[in-house]
Order: sequence, then C-alpha cells, then structure tokens
Amino acid sequence: MNEIRINEMKNFVGKEIVINGWLYNKRSSGKIKFLQIRDGSGFVQGVVAKNDVSEDVFDLCEKLTQESSISVTGIVREDRRAPSGYELTVLDVKLVQMAFNDYPISLKEHGVDFLLDNRHLWIRTPRQHALLSIRHEVIKAIQEFLNNNGFIRVDSPIITPSTCEGTSDLFEIDYFGENAYLSQTGQLYQEAAAMAFGKVYSFGPTFRAEKSKTRRHLNEFWMVEPEMAYTDHYKNMEIQEQLVEYIVQSVLNNKSYELKELGRDISKLENIKAPFPKITYDEAIKILKENGYSIEWGNDLGSPNETFLSNKFEKPVFVMEYPAKCKAFYMQPREDRPEVVMCADLLAPEGYGEIIGGSQRIHDYDLLIKRIKEENLPEDIYDWYIDLRKYGSVPHSGFGLGIERTVAWITNIEHVRECIPFPRTLSRIRP
Repeated sequence: MNEIRINEMKNFVGKEIVINGWLYNKRSSGKIKFLQIRDGSGFVQGVVAKNDVSEDVFDLCEKLTQESSISVTGIVREDRRAPSGYELTVLDVKLVQMAFNDYPISLKEHGVDFLLDNRHLWIRTPRQHALLSIRHEVIKAIQEFLNNNGFIRVDSPIITPSTCEGTSDLFEIDYFGENAYLSQTGQLYQEAAAMAFGKVYSFGPTFRAEKSKTRRHLNEFWMVEPEMAYTDHYKNMEIQEQLVEYIVQSVLNNKSYELKELGRDISKLENIKAPFPKITYDEAIKILKENGYSIEWGNDLGSPNETFLSNKFEKPVFVMEYPAKCKAFYMQPREDRPEVVMCADLLAPEGYGEIIGGSQRIHDYDLLIKRIKEENLPEDIYDWYIDLRKYGSVPHSGFGLGIERTVAWITNIEHVRECIPFPRTLSRIRP
C-alpha cells in the first residue's frame, strides 16, 4: 500500500493510497460524509459513502472530533472543483487518537489575542499553514541563491560581548558575571568570515529590545546576512535585487496554491524583476516634504515615510546614501561627500517598508578608529574587529534581509506576527 502525503496525490490518480493525518472538519449529506483531512503537507477532502465502507467505519466517521488523528485509505480522484484539484474516495479509516471534544479553535471567527494564545494550535489552520509554507519557500530560495552563487554559510554567535549599533535596543544578559547581549546582528562576525572565505552569509535569530507595537516589528525575528569581500556599494545593491527577484519567482513557481489560499494578487509579484528603482536620501526627503511630511535632512526615515515612498513604486525601491549621523559607525563615507554614507535600504512595495538594510563597510584602519571614537565606543571590545583593518583589509559590503517582513510583503499579510511560527512581541512571550 502506498503511504503518501497529500501534496503527492497528483502522482497517484486512480490508485489506492494511505494518508496519515488529522481531521480538520467534517460535514454530512445523508449517506455520505465529507472529511476534510490535513497531513502537514496540505488539505484534501475525503468522501465516505456508506456503501463503500463497513458499518463500523461509517459510525466512526460520525463520531470523529475535530483534530482527531486518523489513517485514511482511499482512491485518489481528480476533481477540478476541489481547491487542490483532487479528492479521496475513502475505503477505510483507522483511528489513532480521538481528540478531546473541547478543541479551542472552532471553525468560527476568533479574536487575534485568543488565536495567539493558542498559536500552538492556530498553525494547523489553512491560512497559517499557507503562510508558514511560504516562509519555508522564502528561506529555501534564499539559501539556494546564495549557495549557488559561491557563498559559504558561517554561523554567527547569538551571545556577544559587544553591540553593533548601540545598546539601547539590546537584551542584556549576565554572562557569568560579565555583561553580554543577545545578538542584534551577525554582521561584524560575517565581516571576519568574508576575509577568510570571500563570500559568506549567516542565517539565524536576531533580538531587538525595541518597545514597538507596529505591524512591522518583532522582538525576535530571523535574518539572513550576506557579506562579500572586494564588493562595493553598487555591486552590493545588484546582488540584493537579484536575490529578491529569485525569492519572489520561487514562491510564484512553487507556492501558487498557498498564494491562492491567501487571496494574494500575484500580478503584483510577477512584476518583481531586477533592476529595481533607486533614489537618494536627498530625493526621498524632497518627495516627502513636497507631500506634506514634516522631516528634516539628517533624520532617519520612519515607517510612515517608508510606506509613502514605497507606495510610489510597483517594485522594491532602494533609498541610498543616508546621512552618516543617522547610520551605524561602520559604514563607508562617500568619497566626495563624507557627510553621507554608501548605504541603501530596500523598501518593499505596497507599503511594507524596509526589508533589507545594507552598506559598504569602512575598510580603512584610520577611518574606522576615527568613527569608533566619534561614537564613544570602547576600542577594547572592538579590538578583534579593528584587526580586520590591520591585516589584509579590502573594500567589502553586506546586507541583512528580514525573513518575516519579506514574507509579510510577498503574502500581503497585515502583521509580521503571523509570519513566524511563535511570535515574540512587547506583550507576548507565550506559547
């Protein structure tokens, strides 16, 4: 007997198979029962006709409770009316466990707080299944692109003795009597790795202690951070747009069913191909002021500013060359205009704001020392980072792409909290 997963049914049309899964929902119509079965790879309807099964099996189907675990034998049929294009003519059902009949998430509307309290169960529903399946595809596409383009994965530590961009938004911990922090970025370590391997990336959790309640923020999120030796600011942006195109096209090619489940307008994604438009920070400030925004040169762009700017473009847009005073100490100044740095934020369209932040890094020893002193950072903590400018320093660049924000944009989901299995926010640390 072929034990298969629901997403493999297209290869078994007309054949008898077994699916091991759970009952998501059921309904009856006289002598026929319709079982909505899920198995982690997808959802399918099983049709149980009284004449096709034993009396015991038909009675069992009547008693089954939502989320009971079952092993279902049946014949795969094509059905264009079915969301997946297939259904199962059921021949037998074996009970693995009868779920308690007080399952919290019924098939009615629930409030978001209730659903997040029951996140461990909420992820079983079709919408959340689709979202997290697309998240997986995004991660897979990122790693495929980087691995196929000569990058080496080098994992950065999560516990660090120093900060990359200031301690105000970091989680501080006691590391055996010494102050340490949960990492907000693996970038500094990736710079070291790039001097050893040329092109590298890290992928892992990132922690920010920001007391923010916006739809774009999480206190724990995942980020991929490539870093490249002998790469300038402009080549850095080129690689970013190639990566984003690859991610979006991979989701379109491999997760069309999930996008349909979410009601995503895929025509807006089909247009996401390099090159992407580019504007300078100066141009961004001018556009914002002309449209009534109160913002002065030197201020970082806030979420409303990014939303307005990104809504003016059908593709992601680079905002380049920010003032040095609103960016991190390690960014390379523009040679002919040192008050701005060679950096860019990539803003996703449809109002989703920044999904990538990147820059060319300072490679000159004296300039790095100067910037560290200007920011009043402790040189002794950054001694190993300074070493990178003493021994074979070269121009290099990198960027960080946030997984949850990217998934939110691709799926057109309102809040990033649904784009991670178990969100950590200002008010939530359970489940």
